[in-house]
Amino acid sequence: MDDGADKPSADQSRADKPHDTAAGRRTGTSSGAPHRRYLLKLSGEAFAGGGGLGVDPDVVHAIAREIAAVVREGYEIALVVGGGNFFRGAELQQRGMDRARSDYMGMLGTVMNCLALQDFLEKEGIETRVQTAITMGQVAEPYIPLRAVRHLEKGRVVIFGAGMGMPYFSTDTTAAQRALEIEASAMLMGKNGVDGVYDSDPKLNPDAVKFDALEYGEVIARDLRVADLTAITLCQDNKLPILVFELLAEGNIARAVKGEKIGTLVNGQGTRA
Repeated sequence: MDDGADKPSADQSRADKPHDTAAGRRTGTSSGAPHRRYLLKLSGEAFAGGGGLGVDPDVVHAIAREIAAVVREGYEIALVVGGGNFFRGAELQQRGMDRARSDYMGMLGTVMNCLALQDFLEKEGIETRVQTAITMGQVAEPYIPLRAVRHLEKGRVVIFGAGMGMPYFSTDTTAAQRALEIEASAMLMGKNGVDGVYDSDPKLNPDAVKFDALEYGEVIARDLRVADLTAITLCQDNKLPILVFELLAEGNIARAVKGEKIGTLVNGQGTRA
């Protein structure tokens, strides 16, 4: 197994349109070519399909095929997977469990999802590494940002598991932090059954209006629940664009990384380029 210690190539080509040209170092390498690196945040609930709990192999395999297709096109993909199909720390707390302990249970749930996705990606011929914030050497590497970047540069997929490794932090916040640390061009949030951000819950209100683009401050002011406040603030402070889209619609992951007009884009301007 590659330890990721090789010196990264300084002139690696990443010729793709960025989601937000104001994103500073994320707009390109030293040569000026824009990145083709994205952090994909997947909801744990999507892994369960219609079952609500556990992992639906057909669904996870379908997601793996979509990811494999864009990796073959030269995109660098890292992922953070939620664990809501197994445990949700906040919900367990409401039922009387200690919050910190229930959060750790949720972190372990994310690792189960990571391993399932890794298996199906490798069945598609895509080398994949799982890195976890809680050390579990028999199943995953420890989270080491520079090693993760080296894996990505070699065409491997990297899946980050176990959240931040600390209670009280959501996987949305983990996704934002990991995206910033690996210098991703954008955070792509694949949702289960929702194709963007609406002014109210479209599952409850048939007249809900979908937003094409939003500014970070508007998301916070209107409490639109794109992600938790910590995650949104991290993205706002560091000019990291967020694209919210329907995960399970065929071809949507490819559309997202290619900058096609799907879902809802959240950035500093509240508009699409």
